[in-house]
Amino acid sequence: MPRGPNAAPGQTHEMSTQPRLQVIDGGKPADSRAALRELYTQYGGTVYGRCQYLLGDRTKAEDAMQDVFARALGHWHEFRNESSPLTWLVRIATHHCLNVLRAERAPWHKRFERETRARGEGHGGPQLFEDREAAQKLLAKLDLETQQAAIHYFVDEMTLDEVAAAIGRSIPTVRKRLASVMTLRERDRATEGDA
Repeated sequence: MPRGPNAAPGQTHEMSTQPRLQVIDGGKPADSRAALRELYTQYGGTVYGRCQYLLGDRTKAEDAMQDVFARALGHWHEFRNESSPLTWLVRIATHHCLNVLRAERAPWHKRFERETRARGEGHGGPQLFEDREAAQKLLAKLDLETQQAAIHYFVDEMTLDEVAAAIGRSIPTVRKRLASVMTLRERDRATEGDA
């Protein structure tokens, strides 16, 4: 076999018939948009089906599908053809939908919904004042330390550890105080329902 120009003495260098592949940076954004438009036409239904299966809601699935293709457009340069475009898009869709579901379970999301409902019509409304009045009545029935624990836990969204450190009590004590708040709240709701 012939020796290559950089071969060490005693080593041979084989000539390859395979073409040498090179990654070339560049391409116009219009190129990626055209390719993505083609992928949307070809795989949009499958991506939508995946989103609908994971989210269980048509409207959310439509929004998610749009987000998936927008993300694919933004990350088009990362697609390396190691898998099929469908696999890549389904992976993006799966991650996006799982993130949507995770965000829906986040405490801030529930608090935001609660506050939106409490605002009622016209940003404020009577519902907000009723909720505040009910909270003030409930807090008035509690001792100062239990009030502090309830506010830190329910309003400030502190963990049990953080509440315990803030009021200088043990976690089991904080847990008992919060349980007493919930019991009192349920009793108040039951008496309101009877009235």
